[in-house]
Amino acid sequence: MTDDSNKKQNKGGRTPKSDPSVHRHVFRLTDEENAKLLSLFETSGSSNKAKFIISLLFGKEMKSVKIDKGTVDFYMRLTSFHSQFRSVGVNYNQVVKLLYRHFSEKKAAAFLYKLEKQTAEMAVLCQKIVQLTEEFETKYLKK
Repeated sequence: MTDDSNKKQNKGGRTPKSDPSVHRHVFRLTDEENAKLLSLFETSGSSNKAKFIISLLFGKEMKSVKIDKGTVDFYMRLTSFHSQFRSVGVNYNQVVKLLYRHFSEKKAAAFLYKLEKQTAEMAVLCQKIVQLTEEFETKYLKK
């Protein structure tokens, strides 16, 4: 006899589970109950409806994520504003360099004075934006 006869013959297929799910339960839902179940399933992010229902039945922790369109829109606009604010800072530096390069010291100082006044107004506006953002976060995001 050879060593091949001592080995188990491979029948192919999937390896059997150690504890297979063999018990089946069927229940019926009304249209309203079904809609609620499907809504919960979609918000959970789970990919398997059976595992989702089992986790609900046995109280396993389930994550549910709700996406608020208004909050997403606010975040996108705030991000856009932040990038515009950064570009203003870059332009500010370029303007100061050009003023000193192309104008006399006295004229450049006059223009810089006007620019400083506008910058102070922008700083006040930015403080208001930060305050509004903090209010928004405390009222709507940390629930």
